Amino acid sequence: MEEEPLTLKVVVVGAGVVGAACAYHAASAGLDVTVVDRGPVGAGTTSRGEGNVLLSDKEPGPELALAHLSRTLWDEAGRELGPDSLELEPKGGLVVASNAESLAVLGEFAARQEAAGVRVEPVDRVRDLEPHLAPEIPGGVHYPQDAQVQPVLAAAALLRAAVRHGARFHTGEVSGAVTARDDGRITGVRTAAGDVLPADAVVNAAGTWGGEVGRRLGAPIEVLPRRGFVLVTEPLPPMVRHKVYSADYVANVASDDAGLETSCVVEGTRGGTILIGASRERVGFDTTMNTAVITRLAAQACRLFPFLRGVHLMRTYRGFRPYCPDHLPVVGPDPRVPGVVHACGHEGAGIGLAPATGALVTAHLLGRPWRGADPAAHTGLLPDRFLIPGRAPQ
Repeated sequence: MEEEPLTLKVVVVGAGVVGAACAYHAASAGLDVTVVDRGPVGAGTTSRGEGNVLLSDKEPGPELALAHLSRTLWDEAGRELGPDSLELEPKGGLVVASNAESLAVLGEFAARQEAAGVRVEPVDRVRDLEPHLAPEIPGGVHYPQDAQVQPVLAAAALLRAAVRHGARFHTGEVSGAVTARDDGRITGVRTAAGDVLPADAVVNAAGTWGGEVGRRLGAPIEVLPRRGFVLVTEPLPPMVRHKVYSADYVANVASDDAGLETSCVVEGTRGGTILIGASRERVGFDTTMNTAVITRLAAQACRLFPFLRGVHLMRTYRGFRPYCPDHLPVVGPDPRVPGVVHACGHEGAGIGLAPATGALVTAHLLGRPWRGADPAAHTGLLPDRFLIPGRAPQ
């Protein structure tokens, strides 16, 4: 007897790269998918990102397990959709230390990652890999698995592929959930315009607004904004071969400090521009330009790559990274509202982790494990970890 076709109706809230990846995997699995967003594809945090696909900055644990899977799935998406549609570049990463003490700490961190399956290559002569680095840098670690995509192109390509599998795109802002009267299960979502989109499941992939969308769905989670700036130089001949960043970047990503933190990240693009980041500060949704941040990032970049002192800065951009209190994304079904599945809170790693997030969300929707997925990625990112029995987070 032939299997009945899957008829599960899924509404994905958010058309950034995470929402697009959720739609792509769910539609590819035969689910009936509608993506809803108040703006165009990739207009939020996705359009403010650098396109990082990194293993190098993650401690062993559920996020690294998710990153491992995602790295494989980005390659698969490149083969299916064409690497040029994503601007997928397996350029590798180079993490450099500023002194001997920093190098020792980096070496210990890399050893833990290697034990968890990451390819690491300690480097004494970093200028063999990056000839324009400052000569006084004592060493670093090369991560050949690190890669890069162009974020908005990648989100658009994934969503186009989802549409080819039958998905639909709806412009609107989700205002609330429609639930069944007996068990509280989601039966649809209502938009601000009054439209009702029928759904057996709703995926909260709203990025920085994931906390608010969760609240509107009756399943609040704590997702907060963390502002960041990125600098863009004038186009240059190829000068930076890898994604290069200082070893303190990892500590700053995991920090709970509300104040300004900067750690230098430098990389080239296909168009010849050089991107310089990264800053982090908790200022709510304040979009004010902060010239002190720009000055600090530029100075750090020039210390790493002295040639940048003679290069013109073309523009800067800023956006908000959605983070959770434990700096891990929330991926999986919410136990309070049957049918709600969260896929948000990725902080600055959402672009890199998007394909694996989409795969895990689809696995949860189908009720079966995703092929090759580390169980830690399935269980360690569930929203249950934030829930106190009898009390919903506010």
